Amino acid sequence: MFPSIRQGMIRTLVVALSLSLSAIEAANAYPDQPIKIIVTFPPGGSADIVIRALQPLLSETLRQPIVIENRAGAGGNIGIGAVAQAAPDGYTLGVAAAGVLTVNPHLNRAAMAFDPIKDLAPVTLLAEIPFVLVSSQQSAIASVADVIAKAKAQTAGLSIGHGGNGTAMHLTSALFNQKAGVGIQLIAYRGTAPATTDVLAGHVPLAVLDIPASKQLIGDGKLKALGVSAAKRVAFLPDVPTLAEQGLSGFESVGWFGIVAPAGTPPDVIKTLNAAFVKALSDPAAIEKIRVLGAEPAPTSPEAFAKFIQSESVKWGRLITEAGIKAE
Repeated sequence: MFPSIRQGMIRTLVVALSLSLSAIEAANAYPDQPIKIIVTFPPGGSADIVIRALQPLLSETLRQPIVIENRAGAGGNIGIGAVAQAAPDGYTLGVAAAGVLTVNPHLNRAAMAFDPIKDLAPVTLLAEIPFVLVSSQQSAIASVADVIAKAKAQTAGLSIGHGGNGTAMHLTSALFNQKAGVGIQLIAYRGTAPATTDVLAGHVPLAVLDIPASKQLIGDGKLKALGVSAAKRVAFLPDVPTLAEQGLSGFESVGWFGIVAPAGTPPDVIKTLNAAFVKALSDPAAIEKIRVLGAEPAPTSPEAFAKFIQSESVKWGRLITEAGIKAE
């Protein structure tokens, strides 16, 4: 082999080795700049409060500032769309709720500029928020058995209010109808607040609400809690049985949100982020702040979160089809 050729090959190998070492060093150096977390809800909501409770803990572990940006709208499509289009380097993350990852694709896929499965990398589930079926104090309904009996007797005026078309509360209400074998009218409100106002006033006899919106009203005796939607009883309402306990076998529906990164984010970076979030979610002060909301910390591995997203998508996709739920 000619010396010049040999020297050229050696130079090529040296350059390739240098590039490989640089890549390894870059991966090992992660993170070396601030990390942005896009929250797909306005300030003050449950997801926003949870991520801000974790913010200083994450910053301490990752040794970088954590910048939180609220980018609400289009059922989470805007904020998570921005995450999906960001560089897959671990410096842009998103707080994604159940709706944008598992419901929106079945209601209005055409309105989404990204595929939740293909374009995102799950990092961890953050928290779960159960729902509760409530009745107004003006209503004679005092149990799930009462609801089902009245529905099967086709009692006029029986309806369930919820926080809006396609929301987790809407799907929980539809799941109640399916599991109970009834056809109660479902009334969509523009958010949880007006649904809560109307059930308090007795304008609608029943409502499916989240725990943060209802626990104080239930505690004050202004609303009657008939059943919780989780698989097991919740700490804030220990005396309220689950819907499954009351004859709706297999009933489970919770709101949830977790952390996602752009697809293609290096596995080592995902692993680093997951470890930081799991550590933050085990902090006693953070756990207390989350539970005060009526939520429950629920850290997972990236793999477990990915499987959870897929199973929830199948579950709600089937219900949406069977119940004939359409996008507004």
